[in-house]
Amino acid sequence: QLQLVESGGGLVQPGGSLRLSCAASGFTLDDYVIGWFRQAPGKEREGVSCISVSAGATYYGSSAKGRFTISTDNAQNMVYLQMNSLKPEDTAVYYCAAAWGLATCDADEYAYWGQGTQVTVSS
Repeated sequence: QLQLVESGGGLVQPGGSLRLSCAASGFTLDDYVIGWFRQAPGKEREGVSCISVSAGATYYGSSAKGRFTISTDNAQNMVYLQMNSLKPEDTAVYYCAAAWGLATCDADEYAYWGQGTQVTVSS
């Protein structure tokens, strides 16, 4: 059974950093595209960053470029999102999701989702 479990969210001050973790089980990262998405109250779900291990490709949304880094630990079946220089507008629930085979960073292409972890950026 494919499962994704996020952790690492919390409250951080503007300018601070957080590292989100996504523990994947029931599948290997090589066969899937893994994405981090976020959704703030009243807003649509947004693709933050996605990675294809097999293709060696990463994607960053405009809000993440230069501040966030996606990475994987294939041996541990983990996916990380390092978030630096956080801003209040980064406040959202962050989700880890998986799409089999090739995929873009469009949430509609992802069939498997974690439960989400709250990130709040506030002073």
